[in-house]
Amino acid sequence: MDVPVWTVDAFADRRFSGNPASVCLLPRDVPAKTLQAVAAEMNHSETAFLLEQGDHWDLRWFTPSVEVALCGHATLASAHVLWESGRLVRDAHAAFHTASGVLTAAQEGDRIALDFPLEPAEPIPEPEGLAQALGAQVLGMGRNRMDLLAELADEAAVASLSPDLARLAAYPVRGTIVTARASTAGVDFVSRFFAPQSGVDEDPVTGSAHCALAPWWSERLGRTAMTGRQLSPRGGVVGVRLSGARVHLLGRCVTVVEGRLLL
Repeated sequence: MDVPVWTVDAFADRRFSGNPASVCLLPRDVPAKTLQAVAAEMNHSETAFLLEQGDHWDLRWFTPSVEVALCGHATLASAHVLWESGRLVRDAHAAFHTASGVLTAAQEGDRIALDFPLEPAEPIPEPEGLAQALGAQVLGMGRNRMDLLAELADEAAVASLSPDLARLAAYPVRGTIVTARASTAGVDFVSRFFAPQSGVDEDPVTGSAHCALAPWWSERLGRTAMTGRQLSPRGGVVGVRLSGARVHLLGRCVTVVEGRLLL
């Protein structure tokens, strides 16, 4: 069967920046092992698979090696594809049924706003060996259902990290968020995300990590609307806005490839 497929740079305002995701529009249900093989072939940090179900879309996300429970940038890319391809009219909301519940997307000017659950990182003692694995002193430590979160001294410490990925891979989590207060004008906090245990050594821009970063920095900065910058080599900007037990993740997308996948 022919499957329409796109590559979209998410949380980006120009091509070849932000986080690339593949988006596949499935004509029917496909076994998970086939979806995993496609994601390995696409070799992006996540590939999104959409299946239309009347008034909503079923959405699943796969890294090159595992299925994940929540992904921001591939959801942003999926909403972008639905509007850009005319499958949704411009003023319609996109509704996705996922392993993390119902997620929605809406257009706000030239950005897309995702409605995601908060995933607060509860304070924990620093895991043994984490500072050595990161190669940096850890000032604050938290964990949610998916990830570890380590706060460092400043933006420079986050930017200069060269962690021991093999040691990070030993922790039983999806990945490790590393963050600090920003020193760059117009940005509130910075981060990086390492997930070697999920087949992604460093993710370029991680929307779902901001479900933990938003409440972490809201508590420290006293604001509910902030701007985060992910300091990967590609880089990207994520706007966050807290709303009760939810967080809005705001960003732009650019389509890079459009084609068809032969299954």
